[in-house]
Amino acid sequence: MPRPPAAHGRTGRPPLTSRTQIVAAARRLIDRDGWEKLTIRRLAAELGIGATTLYHHIRDKDDLLVLLLNHYVDQLERPLLPAEPRERIVAAAIALHDALAAWPWAAEVLTSDGFVGLLDESALWMVEAIVAGAHDHGCTSVQAVDLFRGIWYYTVGEILVRAHSARRPVVDERHREALFSGLDASRVPHLAAIGDQWPALAARDTYPQGLRALVDGLLARAAPAPHGAG
Repeated sequence: MPRPPAAHGRTGRPPLTSRTQIVAAARRLIDRDGWEKLTIRRLAAELGIGATTLYHHIRDKDDLLVLLLNHYVDQLERPLLPAEPRERIVAAAIALHDALAAWPWAAEVLTSDGFVGLLDESALWMVEAIVAGAHDHGCTSVQAVDLFRGIWYYTVGEILVRAHSARRPVVDERHREALFSGLDASRVPHLAAIGDQWPALAARDTYPQGLRALVDGLLARAAPAPHGAG
């Protein structure tokens, strides 16, 4: 007796089975439209499911963003960090910079209050490495946090300025080429001397040099006073 034909299931998109699909769909939306336009409703539509079904996996947009950030950091290859504290701080900060430069939207999300503290422990290894390096150098906990904060502000600022500059309309190129051209040397002599060299000079990647100078300065301020001083 021939076997009866198998019943056909629902056609269209496959059923949602894991957070992996959520992460992939959310990344597509962010890369296409930016993280600000990411909503639960739009993500559900991208997945071909109802928003109610999606809420079984994530609580809200903040939960979704934390999920994305944790997943992104988990995919990064961890460099072998040096044993020397100062070099370990620098290496961890460069790893942080490179991770954010590869996906600048993450820097924008993490500048919102509290997001860094919501990350999983496994996603905080770069922060841990910087703070541990500061402690091993002799910094107090307060000084270690101050050092991380200084590095964080410098790094995120550099990433966001470059990312936003890259998204400007092409027409702005004319304005950038004319920047500081024809300045009155009697009023702003140094800027007038730089003149139209400014765009090329400002476009150079000086993050590593600036980072090392910043770390050296912060560590020097945090160094314990010599015995008998004060």
